[in-house]
Amino acid sequence: MPKQTGIKQIAANRKAFHDYFVLERFEAGIELAGTEVKSLRAGTVNMKDSYCTVKNGEIFIRSLHISPYEKGNIFNKDPVRPRRLLMHKREIIKLNARIMQDGVALIPLSMYFKDSRAKVELGLCKGKKLYDKRNDDAKREAIRDIERTMKERN
Repeated sequence: MPKQTGIKQIAANRKAFHDYFVLERFEAGIELAGTEVKSLRAGTVNMKDSYCTVKNGEIFIRSLHISPYEKGNIFNKDPVRPRRLLMHKREIIKLNARIMQDGVALIPLSMYFKDSRAKVELGLCKGKKLYDKRNDDAKREAIRDIERTMKERN
């Protein structure tokens, strides 16, 4: 089978953009079992409440739900097990220092295949207050109204 090239989106964490301000973005590989990769190719992943932690110089993604592969029998792993992310040691140390700050978290934003390898886009995020969320909703609604009137004029 020839090696795939390009980027194929698997899943996006849209809730993260609603709940957090994204300060910085990082790319990390993810350590998966064979049946988990097949399940990802089928698109059965839920990133809604997932987050990342740093422990013993390694970074883990938690609460990421990858549904069991239906033809995987005994080789299927626990759907919500912590999975190790693959980054350079100096990047992990830098991220850990930033996470220690108050109100800053490392949240997975999207998953994709890049040249047939599963990757996770991480965002260094700061939590939004309720009024920030309302402001974003109001701005989106105003943009929709403007687009709607532009379409009606044409």
